[in-house]
Amino acid sequence: MSIGSFQRFYLILAVILVVAGAMAMTGRVVIEQVRLEQYREDLAQAPMRWLSERLADLEPAQRDEWLAGMARELDIEIRLSPLRERDYGFFDRQRLQSGRVLVSRVAGGWRLTQGLVDESRVIEAWFNGFDERQLGRVIHHMGSWLADGDAGQRPQRVARLQAANLPVTLTSQPPAGLEESQLTELASGEPLIQLISRQGGLTVYQQVITPAGLPRWLLVGPFASFEPMPWSLHLLLMLFILGISAFPIYLVMSALEARMARLELAASRIAAGRLDTRVKVESGDFLGRLGMAFNGMAAQVQSLLRAQQDMIRAVSHELRTPVARIRFAMQMVEDMTDDPAVRRQLEGIDGDIEELDGLIDEILTYARLGSEAINGQEMSASLVDCQAMAQRVIEALRPLHGHLSIELADGGEVEVDAEPRYLQRALQNLVANACRHAKSRVVIRLYGEPRLVRMDVEDDGPGVPVGERLEVFKPFARLDDSRARRSGGYGLGLSIVQKVMTWHGGSVAVDDSPELGGARFTLLLPRRPVMPA
Repeated sequence: MSIGSFQRFYLILAVILVVAGAMAMTGRVVIEQVRLEQYREDLAQAPMRWLSERLADLEPAQRDEWLAGMARELDIEIRLSPLRERDYGFFDRQRLQSGRVLVSRVAGGWRLTQGLVDESRVIEAWFNGFDERQLGRVIHHMGSWLADGDAGQRPQRVARLQAANLPVTLTSQPPAGLEESQLTELASGEPLIQLISRQGGLTVYQQVITPAGLPRWLLVGPFASFEPMPWSLHLLLMLFILGISAFPIYLVMSALEARMARLELAASRIAAGRLDTRVKVESGDFLGRLGMAFNGMAAQVQSLLRAQQDMIRAVSHELRTPVARIRFAMQMVEDMTDDPAVRRQLEGIDGDIEELDGLIDEILTYARLGSEAINGQEMSASLVDCQAMAQRVIEALRPLHGHLSIELADGGEVEVDAEPRYLQRALQNLVANACRHAKSRVVIRLYGEPRLVRMDVEDDGPGVPVGERLEVFKPFARLDDSRARRSGGYGLGLSIVQKVMTWHGGSVAVDDSPELGGARFTLLLPRRPVMPA
């Protein structure tokens, strides 16, 4: 895995952790809110369920009067309302019909709503707070209602309250664990509220007397206090959410990163001259729209460059006709005169025409390479013997530069898959360039490495300044030092070399020759993997 892959992996992991942490905190808040609401409903369930059961035992005509008395005694507002008159939602109606209590916050306090048993009405209670006195009065009336009636009704009433998840017990024996003073307080008819220190809750005791004069003891509770979730459980929740969310988030981020990597690869290929490259548009999201815009841009650039190359090629071809006419006219004049001065002028014109022909050939070659790259044409590669190719280049240039020593350094056999004609043209351009600037010696060195082939062309000339080493590969670029116009050339040779290497997927670079002291131009060609037969 590359350094960039590690960076992307850590970025994705950081995003997952941040998202998981946010989800865990949100989940904690939601769970705590749900638990608090459930706790409030559990606390309100006891008095409201008792009110519902108590009203069910009363005649309809007695209910309003009894509720008014309870409201005065408890100092809260209680009333009966038809269920259809209240604007309850579907889920609130279902909860009311199932016997649950609705707890809602209103201005200045709370509202409790409990449905009546087997009726379409509800009990509503409004209060600002619920203190120990109010709790004691509710337990007192609850105990009186349970003790009222014959012995067969009491277990039924207790069972009805227990069915509503109300922890109520009515026994004939005094509660165990109470001190003598507490039992005396119970015997006086006052409820006893006992706090449970370890659990933070409370239990309420009440002694009631049956119609037969027998004492019974009512135990309501214990009611546990609300305790927030421990941090260990929060951590477990965070790990659980992380485990659930990590995989899908990683898949989404990986898919997004893969699509962005393909877009980056396409941009790099276009920057390298592969203008036929296009991005595969997989969807209509923002990356799909970006891909379509990218493809449109690439098509427009390719079209503009194709038009430019066509124009250069057309102009170069058209220049050949007037050049040919000038050459023909010059030959006619040369046949018509024997004047030495005129013949010297004609020789100069002939040299200029030769230079112009060479320039046209260079322009056509440059345009042809650009056109092949723009149109995405694949090169017809074959196995090239680099040593034999270098010898051909030397044999072609040695007669033109008799004052120079053009050598091929010793080395093993080097072969590479390439387009033979263009690769030899690139090497010949580099050697010709070195010959124009060398003082006495030009050396070609070949290196066969496992993944690439390297060709170095060195000379003992003045070299190329560091600040100009990128400029020399631009079309018609010339330096202002000793490698200037007086050295000859058209300014396209090195540009053609760069075009050829880009087309092959390689590169060209220039630095200083460590042995000769001049310039060293290096061609790097990747070795193509050998496909099994």
